[in-house]
Amino acid sequence: MTINVVCSHCGATNRIPDDRLQDEPTCGKCKEAIFFGKPIDFTDANFDAFIAKNDIPVVVDFWAPWCGPCVGMAPAYAQAAATLEPEYRLAKFNTQDYPDANGKFGIRGIPTLILFVGGKEVARQPGAMGLQDIVAWVKQNTVTPAA
Repeated sequence: MTINVVCSHCGATNRIPDDRLQDEPTCGKCKEAIFFGKPIDFTDANFDAFIAKNDIPVVVDFWAPWCGPCVGMAPAYAQAAATLEPEYRLAKFNTQDYPDANGKFGIRGIPTLILFVGGKEVARQPGAMGLQDIVAWVKQNTVTPAA
């Protein structure tokens, strides 16, 4: 079975056999690595397409650079990306640069993690967490496995 995975470099949708996700796939369009073990930076321009076109679950950290807990959680979130890929994609959305996201997603405090599966929000967690808590929360709240 193949799944759709969006390239974080060029935005192209790649069809990858689910049993080949661990084989360090590269984008068919730009030839960059699809997975690179770090959170992707989302913007208003790439958010919707990325969420809608990925068949694997996407976790988004809504944060701001002036937020102490956000900055404190960043290293653990980066480690979580390295731990959870390629079964999950992790991304960051800077609410200072894109303040409309707060209203669009009902963000009342940051950091807030939102888990999207099949383009829909399935879970939300406000507050900073450590690596083990992030990984456990993601896995506990995934209602549909990748593929």
